[in-house]
Amino acid sequence: MASTLPSLPIIQESVLDIEASTVSLGEAFSASKRSNWSNEEIEENSSENGICLTWKDLWVTASVGKNGSKSIIEGLTGYAKPGQLLAIMGPSGCGKSTLLDALAGRLSSNTRQTGEILINGKKQALAYGTSAYVTQDDILLTTLTVKEAVHYSAQLQLPDTMSKAEKKERADFTIREMGLQDAINTRIGGWGVKGISGGQKRRVSICIEILTRPVLLFLDEPTSGLDSAASYYVMKRIATLDKKDGIQRTVIASIHQPSTEVFQLFHNLCLLSSGRIVYFGPASAASEFFASNGFPCPALMNPSDHLLKTINKDFDQDIELSLEGTETIPTEEAIRILVNSYKSSEMNQEVKREVDVLRGKDTSSTNRKRRHAGFLNQCIALTRRSFVNMYRDLGYYWLRLVIYIALAISLATIFYDLHTNFRSIEDRSLLLMFLSSFLTFMTIGGFPSFVEDMKVFERERLNGHYGVTAFVIGNTFSAIPYLVLVSLIPGAIAYYLPGLQKGFEHFVYFSCVLYACLMLVESLMMIVASIVPNFLMGIITGAGIQGMMMLGGGFFRLPNDLPKPFWRYPMHYFAFHRYAYQGLFKNEFEGLRFATNNNASGGSYISGEEILRENFQVNMSYSKWVDLGILLGMIVLYRVLFLVNIKTIEKVKPFVVSLMSTSPKRNMQIIENPNATPSH
Repeated sequence: MASTLPSLPIIQESVLDIEASTVSLGEAFSASKRSNWSNEEIEENSSENGICLTWKDLWVTASVGKNGSKSIIEGLTGYAKPGQLLAIMGPSGCGKSTLLDALAGRLSSNTRQTGEILINGKKQALAYGTSAYVTQDDILLTTLTVKEAVHYSAQLQLPDTMSKAEKKERADFTIREMGLQDAINTRIGGWGVKGISGGQKRRVSICIEILTRPVLLFLDEPTSGLDSAASYYVMKRIATLDKKDGIQRTVIASIHQPSTEVFQLFHNLCLLSSGRIVYFGPASAASEFFASNGFPCPALMNPSDHLLKTINKDFDQDIELSLEGTETIPTEEAIRILVNSYKSSEMNQEVKREVDVLRGKDTSSTNRKRRHAGFLNQCIALTRRSFVNMYRDLGYYWLRLVIYIALAISLATIFYDLHTNFRSIEDRSLLLMFLSSFLTFMTIGGFPSFVEDMKVFERERLNGHYGVTAFVIGNTFSAIPYLVLVSLIPGAIAYYLPGLQKGFEHFVYFSCVLYACLMLVESLMMIVASIVPNFLMGIITGAGIQGMMMLGGGFFRLPNDLPKPFWRYPMHYFAFHRYAYQGLFKNEFEGLRFATNNNASGGSYISGEEILRENFQVNMSYSKWVDLGILLGMIVLYRVLFLVNIKTIEKVKPFVVSLMSTSPKRNMQIIENPNATPSH
């Protein structure tokens, strides 16, 4: 039996042959992928030598209270080179994400940054397509499948010089690279909806950001939510991307606690504790540095676990020091020993020399803006994606449609079969007021969906996927079919059953005004969502604004009775309810006659025009179509305000950051949004 088994050398030789064939197949597959790239990409990638990122004496402080401040990062110096993976490690709250945000130009407005950050030896902002940033939170459209999310992103980011087939191939290849082929048709899912796992969401986020083949890649906790095996395969594929596309990529990742296999993938390690550098240098030499200072890594222990355990002061434990015998010291003392040892080490001097060398290199041609999809293609892709999202999100329109139908049936039964007697004047006005005010008021129910849309937009906008104008146009046009549906079905129920003025033209006008009111309220809530992203505060703010507009619309108090300061001028003219009330009243009362109170005794009739002038103080100097035109014009105005508001926030935020960063003691550089693209 034993004689039939192959010898061990033969088995090893066979395994080597299999591995060699696998490598050759992988290289051939990668070569076939590269052969499908556009000529423009081949030319760009062949001329790129990578990006060198250096930082020197970098400080970041955050405002605490009215006059206080707290240092988050204290005098860091380091570098990141092409073709290498730099890992930023440390305990929770040590400043990993802050350092990553500072290098990527994403610090918040309440922080102050000083020091010097150079890109290829120059002070410059990162251009679109040059860098990508994968955030710690996976902000994705939960209604899309994995395939749809990556494919839509490819249509938005990749240039028009690539065909649709090439974009699709790039997206599919990226999905396979992240091991998502089995979940390709599964929806991402979110609150209340079952979808892919948290680790798969993280890989989808990475897929979206590496579609453009960025030269500089920032990753904030890329392994969070992943098991040890998935973490290894994801990080390995990120670290070996250059073998797939031939780009010398600079990768900077903040990682909390990697496994031994993942730790071995790091080229350089930046170890932080309370914003101070404990170690910066080759990851393979970190354990030796700790051992030389009396903190050797125990046998069979994960090096990263030992490093983090030694410098974690959250639990105030004692650390064993074994330079001359074994003794225990507080964690604070261990950190002080390591920080001082690194400052006086040859390794620190080597880092400073390397920073000076990299600062002298001029490879600025690498940091040039790449082209993405054209404005028209971006608008089409965003419209399609938003349409699919609205269709699948039950809370966006479908639930509201059900509520609108229920309210319309309720109104129709309460005001069923209105006559033309004097009492019906008040009934008709109440019905029209309720439809144009309280029915459209329910549009605030879609605010949670608006907030999620804004979160996705902010993430994609920061990475320069598309412009603000394309987003506003896509969001506007995708909502039109649903708002038309919401206007027609409940509108028909609430119009015909009570017996409002007959005539198809009157119903069309009624539906148009209802649609305009719905679109206006939705536009208003989008503006609120861009300013107040908090769900509860946004609902309260939107409801308060609409309530004030209804009070100044001219129904609860007639226009001539409104107090002139504020309510008459300007609220009565700003409130869209004024034009909705007047347009609907003209549409309903013009051409009708109503019996007076003494009609039973042979009394006279009163005309609808007279009712409009005397009872409701409606301005009769222009037709109802002017009121509708004003409402449609206000829709355009609100959408433009939405656009201007987003652009203003983008422009003001860097200005606020620059004001907060003023410091007379240190030279300072504020990096702008690295991938901002101009709006069209």
